Amino acid sequence: MSLFELLSAHPLGDDEPLVHTIDQSFTKREVLAAVEVQASEIDQTAGSALPVVADGLDALVAMFACWHAGVVFVPINPRQPQSAIDDATRAASGPMDTDTAFVTWTSGTTGQPKPVLHTHGAYLEIIDRVLRPLQGTKPGAEKRPPSPNLIPVSMVLNAGIYNALFGLRAGAPLVLMDGFDTTTFATLVDRHEIRSTVLPPAAMAMLSNDPTITSLTPLRYVRSITAPLSPFQARRFNSRFSVTVLNGYGQAEIGEVIGWTAADAKAHPDKVGAVGRAHPGVEIRIDEPDENAVGELLVKPPNTATGLEPERLTSDSYVRTGDLARIDDDGFVWIEGRLGDLINRGGNKVYPGDVEEVLLAVAGVRECAVVGMPDDRLGEVPVAFLVGDFDANLNDKDLEAECRAHLVAYKVPVRFEHIDALPRSEVGKVLRTKLVESL
Repeated sequence: MSLFELLSAHPLGDDEPLVHTIDQSFTKREVLAAVEVQASEIDQTAGSALPVVADGLDALVAMFACWHAGVVFVPINPRQPQSAIDDATRAASGPMDTDTAFVTWTSGTTGQPKPVLHTHGAYLEIIDRVLRPLQGTKPGAEKRPPSPNLIPVSMVLNAGIYNALFGLRAGAPLVLMDGFDTTTFATLVDRHEIRSTVLPPAAMAMLSNDPTITSLTPLRYVRSITAPLSPFQARRFNSRFSVTVLNGYGQAEIGEVIGWTAADAKAHPDKVGAVGRAHPGVEIRIDEPDENAVGELLVKPPNTATGLEPERLTSDSYVRTGDLARIDDDGFVWIEGRLGDLINRGGNKVYPGDVEEVLLAVAGVRECAVVGMPDDRLGEVPVAFLVGDFDANLNDKDLEAECRAHLVAYKVPVRFEHIDALPRSEVGKVLRTKLVESL
């Protein structure tokens, strides 16, 4: 099945609104007409892939036009510098498998971004492994039509493409945001009666910090995407807006493999902070767990993206995620951090999330990141970078005292750096390497 059919066979009528923006609404007929026009203009002699420099509705139309014309969609962020656009265009010029649907790039948090090739069939399975459990209803229960699917992230990112296709597969209309801001988000939630959506942790922090946003009614559930979400931020968002925050876990190469259902959220409120349980058909295990049962998370999903590096596969075909995790007795997965972010202080392991959780609870601290700084004697020592509105009486000695009150001594940062903003990737992940480079 081609992913184009998610649009062409959508259950909405031709004259019903299918795509909404902050300014306009477009019927299914209008969207399909725009796709037909672009598909007819695609020069198939130029190659098997089409780089598209666009975002929002333009990117959505271009994506389906590529599939209708039988070429691979290669989204390129128009906000990037020209040199990055040129690099991505060159990467898309090579031969593509006939089943490849689109190309995205890894986040680049641990090195140069790498192209990830997604096929039509495998990506549909990635969507369905998450959607099927959510669509389960009790016998005799009335099935409500899905509310519009709000896409608060860029359509040039895997997260944007996934959530747009997810919404269409569920039979829902789409609401697209062209760049995230708190006022537009709250307006669209109210206008379209959004009950459930996705948000990156950075967007949740922006909403929690905005005093002008007093309600997100009728929003009931938010699924965290693109970057790790701390339990503190989840509790803070829930306390502010009475919205249940559900973590999830996945990567561009494997799709979402671990997540929450509404039933789990109701039955296990004590598990806030976990990323959920493995989806049906996904196998997981912990590699070389330490005394606290923490080790690298290995996953075996039914499908992976084309071109996954061989060194990331174990001998029995599990994918090495590079993330540290533990699995509790109920099967819930708790992410402890990135394998490369672990700080080894003289043989003692310091998980940055443990320290960040303590600092985020300090009044005035909005964001923080803890990284390892090279040390001649101990190898590495933790340093905390903080963003916030600090009281004049709150100094670094107070921050150190707060850490010592809740952490063993070797986890206490040796320095506290105050900065205006944490460096982040396009998907909101903190670029810890840039922080280390600034020391």
